[in-house]
Amino acid sequence: MTTTPLLSDTEISGALTSLPEWTRSGDSISRTIKAATFPAGIELVRRVAVAAEAANHHPDIDIRWRKVTFTLSTHSEGGLTALDVALAHEIDRLAAPSD
Repeated sequence: MTTTPLLSDTEISGALTSLPEWTRSGDSISRTIKAATFPAGIELVRRVAVAAEAANHHPDIDIRWRKVTFTLSTHSEGGLTALDVALAHEIDRLAAPSD
């Protein structure tokens, strides 16, 4: 069984500089995204679900009409790891407006 090392507070702070929409609360980071419509929010959740399944790392997701909150933590390690940072970047990419 492989483990992913926990990030230090310094590493987490550094990672959050490249994730300005994310906030830390204890052992997790989260971001709320306001979608244009309810179906657009659900579509974002679907795209994130595909990426999360491919990474075998799954966020907690809260859907409130057009607002979708993603919360990341590596529960098996008891805190934040590089897996959380990578998935946060992927969620940001998926949530970015397409031009």
